[in-house]
Amino acid sequence: MTGRGTLGVAVIGAGRMGADHVRRIHEVTSGARVAAVVDVDAERAKAVAARADGAPVHTDPVAAMAASDVDAVLIASPGPAHEATLLAAFEHGLPVLCEKPLTPDAAAALRVLEAERKLGRRRVQVGFMRRYDAEYVKLKALLNTGQLGRPLMLHNRHRNVASPPGWTSSMLISDSVAHETDVARWLLGHEITAVTVLRPTPSANAPDDLQDPQFVVFETDGGAVVDVEIFVNCGFGYQVQAEIVCERGTARLGDGHALVTNMAGRWGGTIAQDYTERFADAYDREIQAWVDATRHDEVTGPSVWDGYAAAAVCEAGVRALEEGGRVEVELLERPAMYGN
Repeated sequence: MTGRGTLGVAVIGAGRMGADHVRRIHEVTSGARVAAVVDVDAERAKAVAARADGAPVHTDPVAAMAASDVDAVLIASPGPAHEATLLAAFEHGLPVLCEKPLTPDAAAALRVLEAERKLGRRRVQVGFMRRYDAEYVKLKALLNTGQLGRPLMLHNRHRNVASPPGWTSSMLISDSVAHETDVARWLLGHEITAVTVLRPTPSANAPDDLQDPQFVVFETDGGAVVDVEIFVNCGFGYQVQAEIVCERGTARLGDGHALVTNMAGRWGGTIAQDYTERFADAYDREIQAWVDATRHDEVTGPSVWDGYAAAAVCEAGVRALEEGGRVEVELLERPAMYGN
């Protein structure tokens, strides 16, 4: 597909994220249509497909990929299934947008990376949507000007109303702090070299045996220090905030003051309640950028290398959480095809 026609997308995974992407492709994205909905639960897939003019339904991703009108794949299934789906997409010559995580562990990510390298070109964009959020884009552009000077510290806060059922202490890092892992690498242009996790007394609002909140500290190869407050049972809303401290100034995002009301003797605003609300525009921009690039036979955005790096950092973070102390990140040298 080179700059013409409508991109037929098979959406693999019909859970909350997959269903939202089906809606997005059908109602918001230009130049694409839902060519298939895939889920192991056929009834769930049918219910989601019905919202996209009754797109074909499959329970097997490979069967969907074999359809003649499928030009690309969007993977929104659980992380453990990603590796097999990515490798199948490579065999079918299909470009992919893969929701994070690329894979749940660094070893699997390396296998995907090696398979993509053998193709001799990028085929995968990883779904780190914060790179498409308007505030993060502005912050990245400001840092690129050099006006603030060299970055010294990056402070992050990541709060959820409540953790989903079955959430574990390690998932605060592998499923939540994974976003800060990527955005820190992207904003700073550094690799993360070591992780330390501090364990405050758990909140009374957290389920039993869940270490929540956590305070995560990254060291980078550029000499910056990054911290992340991850608190997934804060109770009041979904917040993502960041402040970067540089040699000649600071910049902050995520205050959420786009609309402040004054009425009935009070002033205030609202707080988003989940990620689909807070990052709705970022997801729209991300999918549109992927579709536009794919229709011109290009791949942009976060790469398999970025997915691998995030997995490696998160593995070190989980070790730091479970074992205590500072854990160094084991990261291979970046292949030339993934840039500097």
